Amino acid sequence: ELTGAIELPPLWALGYQQARWSYIPDDRVREVADEFRSRSIPCDVIWVDIDYMDGFRIFTFDEETFPDPSGLNDYLHSIDIKSVWILDPGVKVDPGYFVYDEGLEGEHFLLNPDGSVFVNGSWPGDSAWPDYTVPETRAWWGSYVPDFLDNGIDGIWIDLNEPSIVFPPGIAFPDDLLHRGGGVLPADTHARYHNVYGMLMAQATHEAMKAARPDRRPFLLSRSNYIGGQRYSAMWTGDNSADWDHLYWSVTMTLNMGLSGQPFAGPDIGGFFKPPSPSLYAHWIGVGALFPFSRTHTVSFSPDQEPWSFGPRVENISRTAIERRYRLLPYLYTLFHQASIDGLPVWRPVFFADPADPKLRAEDHAFLMGDDVLVEPLLTEADPHDFALPSGIWRELTLVDEDLTETPELPVMKIRGGAIVPLGRVVQSTAEALLEPLTLLVSLDAEGNAEGVLYEDAGEGYGYQEGDYLLTTYAAAQDGDVVEVTVVSEEGDRERPDR
Repeated sequence: ELTGAIELPPLWALGYQQARWSYIPDDRVREVADEFRSRSIPCDVIWVDIDYMDGFRIFTFDEETFPDPSGLNDYLHSIDIKSVWILDPGVKVDPGYFVYDEGLEGEHFLLNPDGSVFVNGSWPGDSAWPDYTVPETRAWWGSYVPDFLDNGIDGIWIDLNEPSIVFPPGIAFPDDLLHRGGGVLPADTHARYHNVYGMLMAQATHEAMKAARPDRRPFLLSRSNYIGGQRYSAMWTGDNSADWDHLYWSVTMTLNMGLSGQPFAGPDIGGFFKPPSPSLYAHWIGVGALFPFSRTHTVSFSPDQEPWSFGPRVENISRTAIERRYRLLPYLYTLFHQASIDGLPVWRPVFFADPADPKLRAEDHAFLMGDDVLVEPLLTEADPHDFALPSGIWRELTLVDEDLTETPELPVMKIRGGAIVPLGRVVQSTAEALLEPLTLLVSLDAEGNAEGVLYEDAGEGYGYQEGDYLLTTYAAAQDGDVVEVTVVSEEGDRERPDR
């Protein structure tokens, strides 16, 4: 109630996503996309990192390596894959470069105490940083977004917005830099505004995306945010490492972010720094395919880190893990709808199942997806974790063709007694119809009853705000050897499919 809930994301943003610093040149982006399709591994998004730019100048494209971004995106769209492209706040100090010249002319940059423009090192070298506390600066930044998106770009990724200095590494922004403020934000120093810099950048970018494409829901990912920033962007947990501790921490961090109001979050699957072992990647994709935000990502000098990069066995584990996600997408989308209404996290600590049970409060390996699905992942290399699990009926479930005795890297998944969980079919992307057919996974409670909810809309746009949605509550009751499932209530004007 104090900080706001997320906006309902586009359905495609809940699909599996693949990134690298960087897929370069543009033919490499096509190759990776084609590999997903030829290997029948579901994927919705390929990410494009900083090397697409001309000398790391934001809002530009390298004419040699990415000469036709629109053509590249047309190709990706033709095989039902979206793209997300990165932007950093640092603007190259380069007279003649339009963003720098216009930023200087409009007085849009952070200032030193003496009133001169603050300059330090980012990817393009000497750089200046926008002062997003100024409403006019947020509008100036947003003015570049429409032309950027017109290249067929589907989503935007903002990085280094803590804000962060790249060169020399480890140097912090001085506390005495001047922010001019405006509107409800007073002029003050960077000591006051450092922690909200990323959120203000996200707000400016998000609002510009909505204005540029009012018929499409923005998808924006940010490395830095602040409480309330969930209104503008999803968030990932930053530059982690291929380490077993980081696998474990990625679960605890995502749970804590959900408790802090940011339900759309997740890590770099497999680890950003260092190459993961096949075993580590298999465990990470096993649980990673279930994160609210699910993306593999790695650093530029690492070996390949696609699902097929670790041999046939890990490829098959990855495919199975990602297929699990796609079967669960109707349930996940319903949870995101709930989060957009009441702020409840998508991933929930196990103690949500029974807040009065003190033994559940320290359990941070297992987690709940919503109220009804319990996940028990293997997050340690040795000495398996002894899960503290909620009481009651929890039945093990199988979503696709899987054998956990042969693939212990995949988490055990359970459904709560008394729950109905909506499932879709395995598709290669969310451009295909998920609910043809709809499957209702029914787990009766001790009295032979169950209930569950399914939210449906177009998956894109804002028609749902005008009633173009369908929210269905299903109930199941056992009578002898027969279980009857009925629709007990519905909401919304969307026509009920003939199922």
